[in-house]
Amino acid sequence: MTTDMKKASSEVLANADAVAMRMAELLIDAIETCPEQKARIALSGGSTPKRLFEILAQPDMAKKIDWSRVEIFYGDERHVPVTHDDSNHKMAQSLLLSKVSLPASQIHPMPTSSSAKEDAATYQSILQKSYGSDTLEPGRPLFDVVMLGLGTDGHTASLFPGEEVLDNDRDWVSISAPKTAPHDRLTLTYKAIQSSRLVVFLITGENKVPMLKRLKQADDTIPSGRIKSDGKILILSDRAAAGEG
Repeated sequence: MTTDMKKASSEVLANADAVAMRMAELLIDAIETCPEQKARIALSGGSTPKRLFEILAQPDMAKKIDWSRVEIFYGDERHVPVTHDDSNHKMAQSLLLSKVSLPASQIHPMPTSSSAKEDAATYQSILQKSYGSDTLEPGRPLFDVVMLGLGTDGHTASLFPGEEVLDNDRDWVSISAPKTAPHDRLTLTYKAIQSSRLVVFLITGENKVPMLKRLKQADDTIPSGRIKSDGKILILSDRAAAGEG
């Protein structure tokens, strides 16, 4: 059964650290209960996941995960070199991936060395190879967990307001060139995000109060309000973002 934002669950936690810890618990559970050989996880970028990556890299947390059963993907990426400070992969690599026993062959950064269009097609091919099919099958999700953020303009991943990618119902990966943010982007499409067992929004900070309210109201005039999952959707926010801090 498809879950849209009207059916999403929500948890309000004390602060950003509590949000990160709860997300860590969800990832550990998803990996342990994954029905396939490997759990496919799509990481989000931005500032909110930093604390999560730091927590997962701690030895006492890292040992709770069988990293041989994990494949890492990304929900979006700025089309910049992997050495660039704005690279989502650079952040995840430095804070987490380089510190745990995760085989390099199971880490899949979005490519950024060709044109954005070519790189999007390459990443879709990588996803299809991991999934084992060029077609998404009902009842067999592409991702076990998709992590998403929420922008103050209502975007999520790199699904920005007014971008053509919002209406792309064919591809798994596409491109975005937001006028309100730097860099061209690669991003998962709604179609790819929907093929998931669990979608989790990580939302912290008082500047997110207006958009979080609209997200919880399932406002489909903002890109994040159109997210669906073939499994569940959970909104994790701190008290500040929920307007309770």
